[in-house]
Amino acid sequence: MTFPMHRACPALRSPCLVAATLLVSSLMVAGTSLAADAITVVSWGGAYTDSQIKAFHKPFTEETGIVVQSVDYDGNVAPIKAQTLSGNVVWDVVDVELPNAIRLCDEGLLEPISADDLAPAPDATPATEDFLPGTLYDCAAGNVVWSTVIAVDTRDFGDGDKAPAKLVDFFDIEAFPGKRGMRKTPKGNLEMALMADGVAAGDVYAALETPAGRDRAFAKLDTIKDRVIWWDAGAQPPQLLADGEVVMTTAYNGRIFNAVYAEDQPFEIIWDGQVWDIDLWVIPQGTPNKQAALDFVRFATSTQPMANQLSLIAYGPTRASALPLVAEHPDHGIDMKPELPTAPANLETALQTDPLFWADFSVELNQRFNAWLAN
Repeated sequence: MTFPMHRACPALRSPCLVAATLLVSSLMVAGTSLAADAITVVSWGGAYTDSQIKAFHKPFTEETGIVVQSVDYDGNVAPIKAQTLSGNVVWDVVDVELPNAIRLCDEGLLEPISADDLAPAPDATPATEDFLPGTLYDCAAGNVVWSTVIAVDTRDFGDGDKAPAKLVDFFDIEAFPGKRGMRKTPKGNLEMALMADGVAAGDVYAALETPAGRDRAFAKLDTIKDRVIWWDAGAQPPQLLADGEVVMTTAYNGRIFNAVYAEDQPFEIIWDGQVWDIDLWVIPQGTPNKQAALDFVRFATSTQPMANQLSLIAYGPTRASALPLVAEHPDHGIDMKPELPTAPANLETALQTDPLFWADFSVELNQRFNAWLAN
């Protein structure tokens, strides 16, 4: 990845130009100093951002004096491109999904993040050896493993009724009547549709690369389309369940964990057919706070802060040294390790998202998905 370099300025001969240059330079230094007093970190909101504030933002401010201003978003990375191209970058660090990280990096819209910028493990193992495969990129550093799962409201399947326990049950309207919730995106939904239709997890992306496989996935979604309430933000699925608008929904596993243990909701997770992915920290190119942003990424991806976050929310670490340090939840007193998407029992039928597939097919499939929704 190469980034455009500023053209060198011609020699300055005019005293007025020299004076003007000195003034601009002093203002730039002052601006840099002021900018370093605060950075804006953008993430997904809810319990997830709350865990980041406790594990990263506040300790980072205590250590460096740099205030972290938290902004929530819905995963739309268009503002990163707009800010970078306009030269007015106001987001310093952004938590993004992997296909977006790859695409933004390929388009030259992100600052490079070298593995040398990241902290080694406590035993001095280099970051390149401590991070899980596929979690470090030229412009991004993985921070969590998260999962899209099926969440069920147990109140809807009481009185001796057979409760749903498999992914296929999500698509079985006759045996398990009621509305479903799904994120308004093809990503995750197409994979789940194929697995529910009998495609083995290891064969899903090979199928989706073919027109017949894509047709098959959409045909499976057709079977429940008129029963689906579509959601956009991660806070919506638990609310849909709590309000009785749906009996089952796709959801981020951490959101359901929080609803169960922090809000005492009668929800259960179906881990069968979970689709797991990673989120990564990126730094928009042109941020005036580049060094402070890099310092934040280094801190947030360090072993102990990462483990601290995952003791608060049920997502998995991206570096091996953090997993043994994941502890009991401080409020709920439960061991967090079995609650993680990466717990062995939860991985038995799991599918890892293929970022290269979505980097290649996201535009095409988003267009088809939106057209499908409109019909």
